[in-house]
Amino acid sequence: MLPKWFNDWNSANPTNIYGPAIVIGAAGGAVFVAAMLVAWGQPYATESLQTGPRGTGMERVEFVSTLAAGDPTVAGFEAIEPIVPRRGDPLAGDEYDVVPPALENVTAANYERLLTSMRAWTGIPDLLEDPDSYQTQVAYRMIEMTQNLNENWSAHVNANAEVGVTCYSCHRGQAVPNNIWFRVGDVNEAADGWPAIQNRVTMTSNFTSLPSTYLEQYLLANEDGSYTPIAVHDLSARVARQPGDPGIQNAEMTFGFMNYIDNSLGVGCTFCHNTRAFYDAGQVTPQWATAQLGIQMVQEMIAEYLIPVGELLPPERLGPVMADAPMAACRTCHQGQQRPLQGLNVIGMYPELATTSGDYDYSAFE
Repeated sequence: MLPKWFNDWNSANPTNIYGPAIVIGAAGGAVFVAAMLVAWGQPYATESLQTGPRGTGMERVEFVSTLAAGDPTVAGFEAIEPIVPRRGDPLAGDEYDVVPPALENVTAANYERLLTSMRAWTGIPDLLEDPDSYQTQVAYRMIEMTQNLNENWSAHVNANAEVGVTCYSCHRGQAVPNNIWFRVGDVNEAADGWPAIQNRVTMTSNFTSLPSTYLEQYLLANEDGSYTPIAVHDLSARVARQPGDPGIQNAEMTFGFMNYIDNSLGVGCTFCHNTRAFYDAGQVTPQWATAQLGIQMVQEMIAEYLIPVGELLPPERLGPVMADAPMAACRTCHQGQQRPLQGLNVIGMYPELATTSGDYDYSAFE
């Protein structure tokens, strides 16, 4: 009744009965599990979000258990309701020795409230206490950056609802945010094509063999102030191309960047694209436009705020290879969530951080 190969093997190995039994048992178990999955379906409940036209397979599927687990850092967000000003209330610029220029016109009571929150958000208990500390000068610039993001990039940060950004969006209670990045430079000088730590599995490449320099390739400005376009398709045949083809190199770099965005938001290609025609802007989803705004927002944030801050930082806070300033990108804020902090409205109680004009609207809290 047993197959001939089993009888032959058993005759040649009369004392070892476990090897074939384990193989047959494992194979039988795999067949049984596969049959049950086909018959009864996937046992873990999922929810799907359709991101494109019906019939295109453009959807995002997540386990219900994952959605229920949520983002544990949401609970760490400290929010204190504003104190509605009264006529004659003293201003922070008159009452405190160390006040960011962007907050001088906030009432002293609201500045104290905001300062308490910022210290909790950044994990720096003496933030803005020492006028000679580099952290004080950096905080000045970061507050200006936060106000700019909330006011001038609302189409991205408030794409679905009022959410906004605060220090906590990136810091999550730590002085140095997770998921910052530095330049790695010309690592493979002898390699043809991109100097990109090619074919080495790194955290930057999301543990793939894709390039590791895509962030500096696309998010840092070129010498003339322009930015390298993010492109794969040029609609030309690959047959006549030779090694070192810039089209293929562009594809590898773009795939690395797209893989980074997918992991940063916990999504896949079809969240933004119709995969039958990546090159066709007429077949993308609304999320594609939001992502494009986000890329432009990060480019400005790096150029206008983060790179200049490098001049204020001590050596131990600079990059290990190029001694450059720490920079942010999608993952710094999103941290694996489509909407940072699961769409928590972090700006609602902090009108001081929502505008660069110095005109703070407390009317909603009266």
